[in-house]
Amino acid sequence: MSPAGRTRLIGVDGRSGAGKTTLADRLAAALAEGGAPLPVGVFHLEELYPGWDGLDAGMEQYRRSVLESLTAGRPARWTDWDWVHDRPGRTHVIDPGGLLIAEGVGVGHAAARPLLDALVWVEVPAAERRERALARDGDLYRPHWARWAAQEDSWLETDDVAAAADVVVTGDPGVHEIARRLMARLHAVDPGPR
Repeated sequence: MSPAGRTRLIGVDGRSGAGKTTLADRLAAALAEGGAPLPVGVFHLEELYPGWDGLDAGMEQYRRSVLESLTAGRPARWTDWDWVHDRPGRTHVIDPGGLLIAEGVGVGHAAARPLLDALVWVEVPAAERRERALARDGDLYRPHWARWAAQEDSWLETDDVAAAADVVVTGDPGVHEIARRLMARLHAVDPGPR
């Protein structure tokens, strides 16, 4: 990421299996191809959840360690979670500057939203999400699907992220149109030079 200027932050949120990672990667590529005036990176919130019961803790660590640091112009430092061994893993650093697309369940939670420049919510029917998630992570995720979904339910009962989103995606998104809308949103938030 570029050290010059502040980090522009786009959140891509949605429930497990909605396609957030795929969309974030496509957006990063489309923004880079489209001549985004900043270097573009992607951050995956699943690196922070401390295990299968860690949605709330992961959202809090993301806000503190990633968003608050980057918006203050400091490097973001965090320790990822080793899902296979169920323990803390390696330490990572993201330098401030550039455009960062943060994706994952909880990226756009209420305490994080004021720190984001734009927010996308990805909405996909539950059966399709489950099928996608289990096809992707199979035996590792299968025994934990219900308990993770219960944490999502609990969080979303009091936090209407979709209503707060700048863009809501259903179905197969036209990524270039979403990228155009996000760049317009970023320009509207802060039209100054980077």
